[in-house]
Amino acid sequence: MHAYRGPRPHARKFANLELAGITGDGVFSGYASVFGEVDLGRDTIERGAFRQSLVERGAGQVRMLYQHDPAEPIGAWKTIREDARGLYVEGVLSPGVARAREVFSLMKTGALDGLSIGFRSVKARTDAKTGVRRILEAELWEISVVTFPMLPSARVSDVKHARFFRDRETELVRQMRRAAKLMFASTFKPT
Repeated sequence: MHAYRGPRPHARKFANLELAGITGDGVFSGYASVFGEVDLGRDTIERGAFRQSLVERGAGQVRMLYQHDPAEPIGAWKTIREDARGLYVEGVLSPGVARAREVFSLMKTGALDGLSIGFRSVKARTDAKTGVRRILEAELWEISVVTFPMLPSARVSDVKHARFFRDRETELVRQMRRAAKLMFASTFKPT
């Protein structure tokens, strides 16, 4: 008899996310996963993969860790939901935790902005041609703030009350405003 060698439906995996921003009180938001993008581990998360897990666990049962270390909880997730783009999260860092204060400081300066998910694959399919594993259903255990996410686009995008934003749309608007100011200044110079 041959052993079944299909995808490992219960494999544990860490994938990266996108941090959006942080407030003066430690509240931040971002994307923990972006649907349809292939991560550095050759996995892609499909829309709806976390639906069942979120119904069963909710945000309160998903841990916020630092660098996937279970000995380093740094806060709590207040909102976790799937939208058209990916797994959107809002969390708050715990001010009484030294590591959380360090993370807050690093986020505000832009030195730390990665998010990464820890999950158990429940249902997956691997494409024979590309080798990419499509995660169709996953049990979400934890979301970490990390230095290097497996999914480079998974980042913090909003740190409340800080002037630092890393999401592409905000940066594009800033670049357009700078360009418009430069054009206006060069067009209307006094002679």
